[in-house]
Amino acid sequence: MSAELRITLAGAERVVAAGTTAGDALQADGRTVIAARVNGEPRDLAHPLADGDAVEPIEVSSDEGRAIVRHSTAHVMAQAVQELFPGARLGIGPPVDNGFYYDFDVAQAFQPDDLKRVEKRMREIVKQGQLFSRRPVSDEQAREELAAEPYKLELIGLKGGAAAEESVEVGAGELTIYDNLDAKTGELRWKDLCRGPHVPSTRSIPAFKLMRSGGAYWRGSEKNPQLQRIYGTAWESRERQDEYLHLLEEAEKRDHRRLGAELDLFSFPPELGSGLPVFHPKGGIIRKEMEDYMRRRQGESGYEFVNTPHLTKSQLFETSGHLPWYADDMFPPFELDGTEYRVKPMNCPMHNLIFRARGRSYRELPLRLCEFGTVYRYEKSGVVHGLTRVRGMTQDDSHIYCTKEQMGGEIKSLLTFVLSVLRDFGLSEFYLELSTRDDSDKFIGDHADWDEATEALRQAAEESGLQLVDDPGGAAFYGPKISVQAKDAIGRTWQLSTIQLDFNQPKRFELEYQAADGSRQTPVMIHRALFGSIERFLGVLTEHYAGAFPPWLAPVQVVGIPIADAHAPYLQDVAKRLRERGVRVEVDAADDRMQKKIRNAQKAKVPYMLLAGDDDIANGAVSFRYRSGEQKNGVPVEDAIAEIVNAIERRVQV
Repeated sequence: MSAELRITLAGAERVVAAGTTAGDALQADGRTVIAARVNGEPRDLAHPLADGDAVEPIEVSSDEGRAIVRHSTAHVMAQAVQELFPGARLGIGPPVDNGFYYDFDVAQAFQPDDLKRVEKRMREIVKQGQLFSRRPVSDEQAREELAAEPYKLELIGLKGGAAAEESVEVGAGELTIYDNLDAKTGELRWKDLCRGPHVPSTRSIPAFKLMRSGGAYWRGSEKNPQLQRIYGTAWESRERQDEYLHLLEEAEKRDHRRLGAELDLFSFPPELGSGLPVFHPKGGIIRKEMEDYMRRRQGESGYEFVNTPHLTKSQLFETSGHLPWYADDMFPPFELDGTEYRVKPMNCPMHNLIFRARGRSYRELPLRLCEFGTVYRYEKSGVVHGLTRVRGMTQDDSHIYCTKEQMGGEIKSLLTFVLSVLRDFGLSEFYLELSTRDDSDKFIGDHADWDEATEALRQAAEESGLQLVDDPGGAAFYGPKISVQAKDAIGRTWQLSTIQLDFNQPKRFELEYQAADGSRQTPVMIHRALFGSIERFLGVLTEHYAGAFPPWLAPVQVVGIPIADAHAPYLQDVAKRLRERGVRVEVDAADDRMQKKIRNAQKAKVPYMLLAGDDDIANGAVSFRYRSGEQKNGVPVEDAIAEIVNAIERRVQV
């Protein structure tokens, strides 16, 4: 056996001694560099190198590094739980966005005090510097060592299957167990079935915090036992964790569910059922403004409005191809006059019927149909969340039918239109995601059609100048799509508008148009949802603006506040003149003192307050107070009206 190995380190060839580990080669300290990528695969720093290996560092501050830290922290949490609750049985403990979780089968649900005890014990384990040590095991050995862990035994049985591929415990290759060892004596402290990799020692976990607990079904199925899940967060430094916790605090202040109640915009009556919101008058005003804006913009861009019913025969979704892939997301069917019906989960099949209702000529294309269509989807109760995940929603849906020659230009025009609209609503930071097919059997249609559609979307996305991120396997079953990802005021990313290219539904519905040469041709279909749904977009905007909507969207745009009761008639006259200009205005003539009226208007996040006293009336003026607290005194009424109307018409943010 050779005493030397040739490896590639940071792109350069090096000679190292046999037995050199990835950590040795990288001279890793276990804090900045916490793992390695060997031949493209993440490995522990203790991984022994072989001749010809290519080695790269995984830094703790990288996305991959954070995921390893978080997964390692999940193991520390599971160890702490089993030490404090000896009867606890282990589920799984993967890293997730911004944190980690671990599922446990315990006799009683975890309480807040339990989480404090667990976190305290975790800090003790981290301070001990226990070592993470990987060892391969056979199926039989794993079953023997984990005989008391029924959920782990189930995962061992799934090794190599689809569920195993999604598990952090097992994969298609060998099984491995990670031992947590005493750093001084090497004594075993705890162990878990896991693929790894992990940080070298618990001291390599810089910062963590437990967040909350809740119920979760084993492997996500309601047919399985409900376990208790503890969520936590972990980061590469205390500073980064503090930034994240501050973001969570800000997000909580902006929670659209709380603001919706405080501002009297919408509610979720339990009598209606989960995920079915109602909009109050003020919320209705915002919805109307959104819809009016979209009707105008779409009318200017050559769209034609249509209307379709809320339910249909189930056969329609068999024709479209949705039923085999989408049935679990639909509400159950019901029978009427001996025929099976369903409430609609999408509008596109009905728009296809409109296109097919009569003969079409190439001269009509592109044909742009649009609708504010209400659809219903059976979201599981565990994922329903305010307005951003509902069961009944109104989509600003559009379907464009065009020739293949028109396809590229139409997509580019659509993308420009979409970004223009989102900017008008105050969003300005975007990137694009291109969702394509993979080898899954859920995708229908010819590969050649998919390739052509994908290339058309990619070209339009690249020409936009925005960052483009690939999403393999994320396409709809009938075609690829571009998703516009937008950042809100506190840096969170939301998927909003989508543009999907579909060669398959026109074929399934036998859609045709007469070409210039007299032949019958199949159109290309482009699906476009700009808001996604009005409900979800309103939820996003509520959080983006923290409820302080720009004047053009604000339910109440101006409040008149008289300094004394005698000044109310003057402000009523000002309000009348504002209403004549289309401004939504109220005069607070309640018995409250002026300062309380100002506080009430600020709490309601009204953009403008107009105050009036004796001097203002004598000079035909008002005191102009902004939502920020800034105030201008002695502003002539005409100037105040002009400023307000101008801000509304120009969609100025205040």
